[in-house]
Amino acid sequence: MCPENLQEQTLLEAIREVIRRGEHGVTLHATSRATSDGISLSEVETAMCAPAAQVIENYPEDPRGPSCLILAHSSTGDPLHVVCSHPPNVAIISVYRPDPERWIDYRTRR
Repeated sequence: MCPENLQEQTLLEAIREVIRRGEHGVTLHATSRATSDGISLSEVETAMCAPAAQVIENYPEDPRGPSCLILAHSSTGDPLHVVCSHPPNVAIISVYRPDPERWIDYRTRR
């Protein structure tokens, strides 16, 4: 595993730990997007903690605060994108079903 992937895996594990403890927040935007896409927040949390979830983009220098984009899958196998802030103050910022017209294999932007 290359150092970048190791760092992203460590980041994801730290995010998962905060979610498992129930110490994370959820923005109104994330709640609205999830609801409009028919995704429950509990499903998002479960998907983020699943072994297949992965950080696909990391934004440590974002002026609004460090965040990342996670690819996860719903219980039915549908891909989900989750934007969340870095620990220790984890918040789910946005949730959406990625548009295949904009993503290659849901990991790489076209």
